[in-house]
Amino acid sequence: MDEQTLDTTTLQTISLLEARLLRIEQILYGTTSVSSTKSTSEEDSASETLADLEQRFATLISRFRVYADILKLCLFHAYKLTDRTHPTFFQSPTATDPPPSQLDTSALRATVLSFASSFPSTVSALTAVTSDTPIPDPKLSADLVALLPRMKGIEATQLAQEAEIAELRTRSERVVRKWYEERVVGYGTFVADVEGRVERVERKVRRADALREKEGAMV
Repeated sequence: MDEQTLDTTTLQTISLLEARLLRIEQILYGTTSVSSTKSTSEEDSASETLADLEQRFATLISRFRVYADILKLCLFHAYKLTDRTHPTFFQSPTATDPPPSQLDTSALRATVLSFASSFPSTVSALTAVTSDTPIPDPKLSADLVALLPRMKGIEATQLAQEAEIAELRTRSERVVRKWYEERVVGYGTFVADVEGRVERVERKVRRADALREKEGAMV
C-alpha cells in the first residue's frame, strides 16, 4: 500500500518534469514529435523514464548547435563527470579546460546578437513553464513519509481482517454444505424412500384384488 503510493508520487513528479521538457520542445521545435509525446506510464520504471528524459534533452541540444553553444555560454561551466552519467554544474573553469564552444569570439558574438530579440520571449516562455507545472512541495513528500508507520499499521490491520473474513467464509461454507446435505438431500432421500414403499404396497394391493376377482369368477 505504502510502496504503491510512493510509486504514484514518483511517477507524478517525473510526469511534471516531462511536461516541462515538452513545453521547451514546443518552444524550440514548434511541434513535438510522436516519440516525444509519449506519456509516462506506470509500466515504465522511474530510472527508465529519467533516462528517456535525459536522452531527449541531449537530443534537443545536439540537433540545435546554436542552442547548445548559447547554453554553454550562459552556464559557463565545465562538464565534469562524477560517475560517467551525471555532470557537476557551476564549477569554475581551469586553464586546461576546453572553451565552451569551438567558434571564435566574433562568431559567438554574432550568434548571441542574432538571437537577442528572442531572449525576452524565450525567458517569458520558460517562466511560464515553471509556473504552469510546478514541482510538488517537498513538505508533501515529507508528510507522506511521516505517515508510513501509520500506513503500515493500517495495512497489517487490513491483512488481519482479510484473514478473518476468509476464515468466516470457510466456516459459513461448511455450515451451508452441512445444512444442504442433511436437510435438503436428506429430505429428498426420505421422500424417495416413502414413495418407493407406497408403490410396493400399491402393487401388493393390486395383486390381491386381482386374485380375489379371479377366485370369484371361478366360483
